[in-house]
Amino acid sequence: MSNRSRKHKRIVRQRALTAVMTIFILAVISVGIYYGAKLLLADYKASRAQKEAEAKARAEEEARLKAEEEAANASPDDDWYIAEDEEIVDDYADVPEISENSLSESQAPKTDETVENKLTQMTIEEKVAQLFIITPEDLTGVNVATAAGEATKEALKEHPVGGIIYSAPNILEPEQLKEMLSNIQSFSKELTGLPLFLCVDEEGGTVTRIAQNEAFGIEKNPSLWDIGLSNDPDYAYSSGESIAKYLKEYGFNVDFAPDADIVSTSENSAIGIRSFGGDPETVSKLSWQFASGLEDNGITACFKHFPGLGSTEEDTHLGMVSLRKTQTEIEANELVPFENAVTSGANMIMAGHISCPLITGDDTPASLSSVMLTDILRTSMGYNGIIITDSLKMNAVTDNYSPGEAAKLAITAGADLLLMPESFEEAYNALLEAVSSGEITEDRIDDSVRRILSLKSKA
Repeated sequence: MSNRSRKHKRIVRQRALTAVMTIFILAVISVGIYYGAKLLLADYKASRAQKEAEAKARAEEEARLKAEEEAANASPDDDWYIAEDEEIVDDYADVPEISENSLSESQAPKTDETVENKLTQMTIEEKVAQLFIITPEDLTGVNVATAAGEATKEALKEHPVGGIIYSAPNILEPEQLKEMLSNIQSFSKELTGLPLFLCVDEEGGTVTRIAQNEAFGIEKNPSLWDIGLSNDPDYAYSSGESIAKYLKEYGFNVDFAPDADIVSTSENSAIGIRSFGGDPETVSKLSWQFASGLEDNGITACFKHFPGLGSTEEDTHLGMVSLRKTQTEIEANELVPFENAVTSGANMIMAGHISCPLITGDDTPASLSSVMLTDILRTSMGYNGIIITDSLKMNAVTDNYSPGEAAKLAITAGADLLLMPESFEEAYNALLEAVSSGEITEDRIDDSVRRILSLKSKA
């Protein structure tokens, strides 16, 4: 056999071996992909089945508790029962009595001489500044604010805002927090004669800016969902009371709680266990008691998120969310806890960014809609307290409106306080320009500032 022939055969063998190895490797990869896909599919099915089982268990537990409650409280009138001595007794007689400083006396902001005198002394710049609750970073321009010194005082002198909201990065340890809040409150009183609303989201459960910090040694309060499962007004009141006591100790005076949303779908991701549950009457009763626990201990409660975020699967943090119900439908469900809060005398209600196109005729968020805030909440429901927007930095707003547009729409719609605009300077200047041009009257600004001063004078 010639050298050329041997070389040719060697090349053929090498090519054949390479082809066999390539086929083998592809086969191994294909088998791996196949079994990997099967495992992922099995994990997905198992996870979905677990979620469905948990949702079903929650629904069954709620139904069982509701049935037990209805059986225990069965009477011609669900709000009353006849005691053993035949005396008619209030269903919530065991709940601690609401003090003179509680919600019930604040159905309408009082127009007293002190408030009116202060209002006449304020410049339009001071009035507009009072309409904002912003972060300490938006006030001072620092990356993360953990103290309040001369720079904070100078910033507050330039923009004497209505309040400051603090989050977890601002909160390091007890003495630091107490000093920071004490300093900024002192600066405000020195510069304007007015206290600041010092605000925080401290709901209990998963939303706790202070209790989540181990440096404070605070035992976390239960989630509102757990309180709802108990259906115990005393439990709701004591949870609000517990939170209020440590908030007051560190210098806060406003808690953006409780959630009065009714969760009616297991796919709701925005609220979930932050709600007392899916029954309107239970949510009404427990949210009011939780708020009373806060208010009776010196913390202003804020019912949120009007008209209710519990029936949707989307999240307003991420984009536009619509509630496709008629006014009659939300009056029978979503609005029930807010109706109860209004008639009981709530001081503050937060408007969510959910749109109600079947009511308003368009996709304007409730927080910017005069139909939702003025026609329904103020006129139909008779609410005279403070309306605050949810954070205006959420995508449901920022994707569709500039900071100036959102600020003007919110005030025109009937809001009193603007929470965390995407750009405070732009929103503040837009309102000043709107008043200067006559687009928004100073009387309209005065209406909101009067409510703000009235609540501050009570505090």
